[in-house]
Parts: sequence; C-alpha cells; structure tokens
Amino acid sequence: MGRERLTAFTDGVLAIIVTIMVLELRPPHGVELSNLAELLPVFMSYVLSFLYVAIYWNNHHHFFHLVPVVNGAVLWANMHLLFWLSLVPFTTAWMGENHFAPVPTAVYGLSLLAPAVAWVIMQRTIINAQGPDSALRRALGRDLKGALSPFLYLAGVGLSFVNTAVAGLLYLAVALMWLIPDRRVEASVARD
Repeated sequence: MGRERLTAFTDGVLAIIVTIMVLELRPPHGVELSNLAELLPVFMSYVLSFLYVAIYWNNHHHFFHLVPVVNGAVLWANMHLLFWLSLVPFTTAWMGENHFAPVPTAVYGLSLLAPAVAWVIMQRTIINAQGPDSALRRALGRDLKGALSPFLYLAGVGLSFVNTAVAGLLYLAVALMWLIPDRRVEASVARD
C-alpha cells in the first residue's frame, strides 16, 4: 500500500487532537484584561502541547517521504503513535486546569514520553520493512535527539514532584530541540 492513506489519516487525527485542545480554552468570566491572567496556565499548557503536536506532524510528514510503501506493521506502529498522541489533550487540560500541580505535570510528562517511545518503535518498524538498505536508516544515522528525549522526559516526570517549573522547562527544552525538522531527513528527501 502507498503511504498516502496513512498520511492522510494521520493528518486528520492530528487535526482533531489540536481541535480538542483548543476547545478546552474557555473564555474568562470577567470582562477585564486582568481576567485573562487566571487562564495563563491553561494557555501555556495549550501552547506547549500544540507545539508538540505540530512537531510530530512535521516530522511525520518528512519521514514518510522516505517511505513509499507501508505494510500492516507500519500501519499498526502508526496507530500506536496516534493512540498516545490522542491522550495529550487530556493531560494538557488536566495540567493547565490545575496550575501545573505535581501529579498532573508528571502525568503530562508521561504523555509526552509515550509518543516518543512509539515514534522510535515506528522508526524501527519502517526500517525493518525497508530492509538493509533502508532510506530512513541512512537518513537517521546516530539519532542523538531521539536517544536523549526520553531521558529528559523522565527527568521532567521526576522533577515534577520537586519543582514543576523546572519540569515544564525540560518539556519545553525537548520541544525546542525538535522544533527544526531533522535536517538529515530533509537532506535525504532532497537527494531522493
């Protein structure tokens, strides 16, 4: 099967995830600008989660340029990724509504870790499907960002019980690491 149906389905699911997250942004009850201040934690958690979903969409888009054909294993690996991403709106809302309390902030970190692990599983599934001359394997090389991210998420989860601001900064740091699409993949797409 070609990649088009998989990427179109993924695009739709990610669009729904973003829509669900934005629907959690409720207007304040007052009419003064100062009333917006109470929504700051909800808005900050939304922005961070939107950034994460955008990063996954962007990287997914680039990766699947190197995957002309998908099999059942790749389809299921992609569904596994989408499952974990679909939980991000819930953890985003919980963390924001509770002003970055320790347990919701830790659970949010776990909800970021799970799709990161699913992403690695999807990468390996694609590489195994492509065989020993995998275009994706050549493009990835040593995936330092991919190897480092889970450890930063786990550190953030642990730090949530010590200092939620530091945990949030770690989650933001990982997002900023991934903000620019993987240049190795872009270069490989351009070559192919």
